[in-house]
Formats: sequence, C-alpha cells, structure tokens
Amino acid sequence: MNFLANENIPLYSITLLRNVGHKVASILEETPGAKDPIILNRATKEELVILTFDRDYGELIYRHKFSAPTAIVYFRFDPKTPEEPANILLNVLKQKEISIEGKFTVIERNRMRQRLLPPN
Repeated sequence: MNFLANENIPLYSITLLRNVGHKVASILEETPGAKDPIILNRATKEELVILTFDRDYGELIYRHKFSAPTAIVYFRFDPKTPEEPANILLNVLKQKEISIEGKFTVIERNRMRQRLLPPN
C-alpha cells in the first residue's frame, strides 16, 4: 500500500511499514511543517493513504469540502512506543474483512470505526 505519513507519525513506525513492503512517503523527512491542505492535495494527486494523529483532516474534508485522498487513517491515541502505530495498522491490514480504501478510518487502541469519504 502507498502511504503519506504526516509529520506526527514516528519514524520508527514508518521504517517498520517500509520493511514489510509498503511505500511510505514521510512529511517529517521530506517537507516538515507542510500545512494540512498541501498534504491533502499531495495525497489526492499521488493516490496516497494519509496516516496521521491529526484530527483536522476530517474537518477539512467533511466540513470545508476539500478533495479527499484515497483514504485516511487517523490514530486517536497517544502512542506508548514509536512502533505502536505501525503494529496496530499492520494488524488492521491483515484482516481480510476490513478495507481502508475510500474511508476515513479512526483507530483507537481497543476499537476502530470507519466512515466513507465523500466522492471528489
């Protein structure tokens, strides 16, 4: 899968995702300080799934009608370790009955919920 990791995603999680074969572009490594609308635009153009701890993306898409990317994964917890976000995401991706494509996925430690992204 092709991801765009917001700058709040730990580098160790990015490395873990890359090590299992995912392509992960990193705002922290490439364009630190980039504003959310720029990140959304890039993810949409390049068909990348945004990984973030920032809940503002939901507001930008649903309230302010910004174009939606392929998917957004919003981690709604403070990570206990730098690898925790990657490990939780990898467990979600292993589940055949779950798809993150076209959805705003909110991941907490003990639950997950999804909402369809609006069409562009």
